[in-house]
Amino acid sequence: MPRSAMFGLVLAVLALILIPVVSGLAYESVAVVDGGTIQGKISFTGTPPSPRKVIPTKDREVCGGIREVPQIVLAPDKGVQNAFVYLKGVEKGKPWEKPAKTPEIENLKCDFHPHVQVIPIGDIDIVNSDPVLHNTHGFYGKLTAFNVALPNQGQRITKPLKKAGLVRVECDAHGWMLGWVYVAENPYYAVTGTDGTFTMKNVPPGTHTVVAWQAHTGEVERPVTVKPKEVVNVAIDLKK
Repeated sequence: MPRSAMFGLVLAVLALILIPVVSGLAYESVAVVDGGTIQGKISFTGTPPSPRKVIPTKDREVCGGIREVPQIVLAPDKGVQNAFVYLKGVEKGKPWEKPAKTPEIENLKCDFHPHVQVIPIGDIDIVNSDPVLHNTHGFYGKLTAFNVALPNQGQRITKPLKKAGLVRVECDAHGWMLGWVYVAENPYYAVTGTDGTFTMKNVPPGTHTVVAWQAHTGEVERPVTVKPKEVVNVAIDLKK
């Protein structure tokens, strides 16, 4: 058999082997019988890190002057604002909720709005609301997720985020800009409010892994057992 034909046969066999494996990893929407609720609070009881110093080096009429930005935003009782909370490895459960509109990252006054967000796999709109060039660059780790030049105010470009995971967002034109997008693998996720609390409803009964993540602390995992129709409370301290 010619080498090219043998190579094609090998690829075909690999495809037959791998397709079931990959498809088995996809989240399946099903009716959840007697689902429970996970609610809780994310806290940080350690000494807060020093604020990050922002020193704009260009476009100061739009970007503003030197300032300090907290690395963790805390409520008076140590609740952590804008932490991601999600369930790890849930293979089937409640249907996805369709977003009212396509999620977006807005470049506004040389900052990203929202600073953190959770979205399903799919499209995201990248918007420039400033009268200066922004180059919005997203990364899965070291791999580029998108890289978009936006020279015009009011410009909007749609890009796909095709896999689950954490995306770090930077601006190649303004190096101090930083934002975060978590692309969820299932619909059990939340972003904590100003008091650090969160709620996830209609969770399949069983034992799950709750993951809490914040940019400075990284992630912390906790096991939780959800009983039918019950509410379970989870408290996670991100202090290392």
